[in-house]
Amino acid sequence: MFATRSAPGIAARAAGLLLGLALAATACSSDGPESLKLLTHDSFAISQTTLDAFTEETGIEIELLSGGDAGAMLAQAILTKDNPIADVIFGIDNTFLSRAVDEEITVPYSAPALPDLHPLTRLDDTNRFTPIDYGDVCLQYEKDVFGDVDPSALFYNPSFGDQLVVQDPSTSSPGLAFLFATIAAFPDGWQDYWSALRQEGVLVVSGWEEAFYGEFSAASDGERPVVVSYGSSPVFEIVFATEPIDEPITAIVEESCFRQVEFAGILGGTDSREEAGRFIDFMLTPQFQEDIPLNMFVYPANADAALPAEFVEFGPRAENPITLTPAEIEAGRLDWTERWNEIGLG
Repeated sequence: MFATRSAPGIAARAAGLLLGLALAATACSSDGPESLKLLTHDSFAISQTTLDAFTEETGIEIELLSGGDAGAMLAQAILTKDNPIADVIFGIDNTFLSRAVDEEITVPYSAPALPDLHPLTRLDDTNRFTPIDYGDVCLQYEKDVFGDVDPSALFYNPSFGDQLVVQDPSTSSPGLAFLFATIAAFPDGWQDYWSALRQEGVLVVSGWEEAFYGEFSAASDGERPVVVSYGSSPVFEIVFATEPIDEPITAIVEESCFRQVEFAGILGGTDSREEAGRFIDFMLTPQFQEDIPLNMFVYPANADAALPAEFVEFGPRAENPITLTPAEIEAGRLDWTERWNEIGLG
């Protein structure tokens, strides 16, 4: 999931994380084709058997370097682009894509499988970043609480603010995505929308775990039956139920869903560019793509990848997700976040 990927304002923390990864930099150029270093965010998860399959096929081992949340990881990659600490980076999403492209931390690479990917994921015309997966950030609600209420009202009507918990967009990736959703949905009135939510008593917390496991009534002792979460959360609910359940007790407000796409790229300066390209190709194979949903609870970018039964039945993707272009996000992100804080929510 995109659970721990934070938003802007984290370059200083990224610099601190570099100390822990510094030793990897010297090895990056000497390991040659025997290993590749993959810099990822903390939420990366894939089966070891899948990674082993790449090693068996190529003789190349994959070493994982965790770079913190997505924003911190990008900041590290920018700070070390002249002497990269890894060969491949995974986890840049469309909220940071334009910045990553402009910084030229990766080299262009056209994977042969690009035509097989969902068109909605093809956001980088430069091919510096290859789409790997996608998912939605949405409002999630406890079904029994609202009865016959039209779920869309939970998004469009700020009078439900006293039942909603959201994340601070300055410190949380889903919080930032939900802010973008409101800006795209109410371009001329998003500040009034948030002011109304504030007046109605919306609760703002720092991150997803605090919101979901601390305040969301369906998952905790909290008293808020609506939370900013992920479109795949009902699937997660089914898969990890303590006892088997027939259907989730929660649902998603589809009208609120903001689409996030995650990318991988070959870091410039690597001495293993050809091998890095082979790993990008492997990430688009059915084996890797079909291993994504039940590990990271997002959808594979490859349109031909089969979905687990739980995703088919309980995780329908938003048919018309809210979007902003990477360029729009890059141009407005800092200003929007500052204006959100000025409303008195931060």
